[in-house]
Amino acid sequence: MNPALNAEEFEVAPGFEHENLQGRVWDAASADELRQGLEKAFDYRGDVTITRRDGSSVEGYIFDRRTGTTLENSFIRLFPKSDPVKLAIPYSDIAALTFTGRDTAAGKSWEAWLRKYWEKKAAGETNIELQPENLD
Repeated sequence: MNPALNAEEFEVAPGFEHENLQGRVWDAASADELRQGLEKAFDYRGDVTITRRDGSSVEGYIFDRRTGTTLENSFIRLFPKSDPVKLAIPYSDIAALTFTGRDTAAGKSWEAWLRKYWEKKAAGETNIELQPENLD
């Protein structure tokens, strides 16, 4: 390691505030708005309900998206909540989306984990184990 390097002087990327999308309805008035909403849905760690242009809807977890040059050749892939078969839905078939499921990572951060740990330690607890919460 180069002794002239100081770890405290390295550039650090700033964090960001996680947007709370749970319960939000995204009605896309344009192709760009639809693409923005689907990017947010892809980053969301909960279920999303897709309302199709024919009026039908499907709820599930978006695990992949393929963006093409048009809405017709762009699509999302999701695990439906009520069916084990993965679905692919073209962007052009999507009228709206709703962030229906709980974002399982909302409010979770390394800092929150550490705060809980030190609170337990300061209270004199021993054998401290922070267990993941039940997601049901």
